[in-house]
Amino acid sequence: MITEFIENYAKLIVSVPEDVNVTIESIDDTFAEITVEANSSDIGKLIGKNGNMINALKTMANGCKAKDGVSYKIQVVAK
Repeated sequence: MITEFIENYAKLIVSVPEDVNVTIESIDDTFAEITVEANSSDIGKLIGKNGNMINALKTMANGCKAKDGVSYKIQVVAK
């Protein structure tokens, strides 16, 4: 659920939406890492000015924590 949202949200922000790939890796029962891969020219757009865009995604992920009890770490990497 959260990965689909982040992927759709990221595709709306970037210039090359076909390069966006979101994966999730479960570390244990209470922690997971979400990796957002995007074109290197779009990394700045995903992070946003002063980190506002990535912070918005992190806030959304924290909202999901209340529902499923899993903490999420979001990492943005260039393809």
